[in-house]
Amino acid sequence: MTSAGGAGGRDRDAEGRARSARPRDGLGRPLPYGAEGVPRQPEGVVRAPEATVAEAQSLLDAGRPFHAHEVFEDAWKSGPEDERALWRGLAQLSVGLTHAARGNAVGGARLLRRGAGAVEDWERERDEDRPYGMDLAGVVRWARELAGRVAAGSGPVDAAAESPRLGP
Repeated sequence: MTSAGGAGGRDRDAEGRARSARPRDGLGRPLPYGAEGVPRQPEGVVRAPEATVAEAQSLLDAGRPFHAHEVFEDAWKSGPEDERALWRGLAQLSVGLTHAARGNAVGGARLLRRGAGAVEDWERERDEDRPYGMDLAGVVRWARELAGRVAAGSGPVDAAAESPRLGP
């Protein structure tokens, strides 16, 4: 990774795409250069769907929903076309939990509801409620319940304590 440095400069990868080299905390917030952050998720990893679910669940359990979103995003971008809406919805749920944990009630509730709707729509269209062992109906209930509490002003949530169980 290269750094552009200077005022207004941006970190760029070898292909010239913007990539922040700043370390991040467990909720994906940038920390000052030189600070010790949590390890970042590698981008562009192609995993089997079951491995995606297991990796994302591990990150959610550890209170790292921002990082779980990156795992779901990899599946969304590399998976079969007919599953992309599912993985995108799960990524939105993870980002919603991230915002709720950061104290952004409006963004958190909005993304939790949007992700729940996307997952529910995919489930209804496919008539499949347990792909790869995930309990989609349970995940949708979790997201809507949390969105309601966050929108009502419950304050920042504990991402680990509030993380969903994707499967049994």
